[in-house]
Amino acid sequence: MNPRTYYNASPASLSNPKSEFRRSQINTNAKSDPKVSFTNSRGSIRVKKNETKVLENDKESKHRPKKSWIWNQFFVLEEHIGPEPQYVGKLHSNSDKADGSVRYILSGEGAGSIFIIDETTGDIHAARSLDRERKPQYVLHARAVDRQTNRSLEAESEFIIKVQDVNDNAPTFPEGPFNATVPERSEVGTSVLQVSASDADDPTYGNSAKIVYSVLQGQPFFSVDPNTGIIRTAISNMDRESSVQYAVVIQAKDMAGSVGGLSGSTTVNVNLTDVNDNPPKFLQRSYQLYVPELAPVGKAVGRIRASDQDEGQNAEMTYRITNADAAAIFTITTDAERREGIVSLKQ
Repeated sequence: MNPRTYYNASPASLSNPKSEFRRSQINTNAKSDPKVSFTNSRGSIRVKKNETKVLENDKESKHRPKKSWIWNQFFVLEEHIGPEPQYVGKLHSNSDKADGSVRYILSGEGAGSIFIIDETTGDIHAARSLDRERKPQYVLHARAVDRQTNRSLEAESEFIIKVQDVNDNAPTFPEGPFNATVPERSEVGTSVLQVSASDADDPTYGNSAKIVYSVLQGQPFFSVDPNTGIIRTAISNMDRESSVQYAVVIQAKDMAGSVGGLSGSTTVNVNLTDVNDNPPKFLQRSYQLYVPELAPVGKAVGRIRASDQDEGQNAEMTYRITNADAAAIFTITTDAERREGIVSLKQ
């Protein structure tokens, strides 16, 4: 709706000169026509009663205020910084003949402080800048009275001034920064985390609160769905043993990502969790151990050690002797704490 448009309506409440003229003709004919007034006394009385009722209705209609305005709502732009007060709209009554006899009265939220009315013209202005995020609308009441007698010319009517949004709030991530995990070597498209930004602007007006997500840092390893904020893996060969953590920076931009939109960002620290993708490896290809020929059974001959680049349970290992001849003479046990194999004399 154009904020400068005012409405004058309610034809049902306006007087109709043609209907009044016809009503007078019927009453006059009823008195002069002998068929109506004298043929039947009851009929004559009936006419007088009807005539009296019509006159009473006419009398009431003259004194009853006619509702000749209908309000929907006005709009005022938020964060207005112009040199002059911002024009909101105009009150107008059909009784106003532009002679200064009608006085317009404004009451309700912000009347007299925020919204100023010219009592003669009915023009409404906003005296100061408004913030939609603090208060999105104001409910006011309008009246029109005779300036001399203070008699109401229009019944009090309620209307709304709605504060129209401008894009003055950047998207934010209230819960950031974030931490997430994903197994190393995950398939492309594996979901990592969904982030969500909020925008204090009006989501029902324009694109001021329409947010689009993008990756500022973390490519080519990760991607983000521009509409949902779901972060996914973008390559399949991420190796925890090469890089454990990635700092992914996600941007949220309003105005549907267009030029001039406001933006905010957050960091998602993605840690790769281990999978068992590394076999144990001995530190050297061969070991030489010595044992006295009179050594007792069970004597420790020496220790050998292997390493595993995985972690946790994936790095736990056990040792065993694979060739039968050596297994008949020696045995090996696992030192889990030191991850070493202890070779001992078996016989």
